[in-house]
Amino acid sequence: MSEVLLSARGLSKVYSQGDQELEILKSVDLDVSAGESLCILGASGAGKSTLLHILGTLDRPTSGQLFYRGENLLYKSDQELARFRNQKIGFVFQFHHLLAEFTALENIMIPARIAGVSASDCKRRAGHLVEVLGIESRQTHYPSELSGGERQRVAVARALMREPEILFADEPTGNLDKENCRRVQDLFFELKARLNLSLVVVTHDAQFASRFPRRLLMEDGRWVQHRPPMEFF
Repeated sequence: MSEVLLSARGLSKVYSQGDQELEILKSVDLDVSAGESLCILGASGAGKSTLLHILGTLDRPTSGQLFYRGENLLYKSDQELARFRNQKIGFVFQFHHLLAEFTALENIMIPARIAGVSASDCKRRAGHLVEVLGIESRQTHYPSELSGGERQRVAVARALMREPEILFADEPTGNLDKENCRRVQDLFFELKARLNLSLVVVTHDAQFASRFPRRLLMEDGRWVQHRPPMEFF
């Protein structure tokens, strides 16, 4: 049985709007095993992205606990969590969030440079990643000179720069055309197999979701238990 890498218990998130409270997550439990591929489905506003951000320590829950290899992450300071994310977690979003003033290779190197890795080691690692992702010929180009699919490949490479144990992706193919969508989807599974990553993806894409061995459906801040996830489509 695979080791549980990430474990959430009773995660809730409430936002205050004037004198009212908006409950986005409602006591959500989740275990993610090492090397697992998990897809989270649900309509807009169901709480999927909020959950992903909390699991990735980009946000804190209003209540609940979050463990990584048995350690409660919520006891860490914001600075400690930033170091943890840099070392253990990769993120890919619907929008690539590349820095326009840096080349593709420089964008990929950013997480390692933040961590204090030497420029030579950064270039070596980034050079390997552009080869793996098939963007060697584009590494000196700026984001404005890249196609949508190429930008997303650069974003994936950046997410992998620190060799994370778990990769979170929030609608990673949502802004791509059909051909690039398929290529990026294939890439996620190729990288997962090659690097033995844990992969947690939020998507509305039924075809992409069907490729995951485990799928969970979220509705109104809770997991839906009464119907198979694919019936959402």
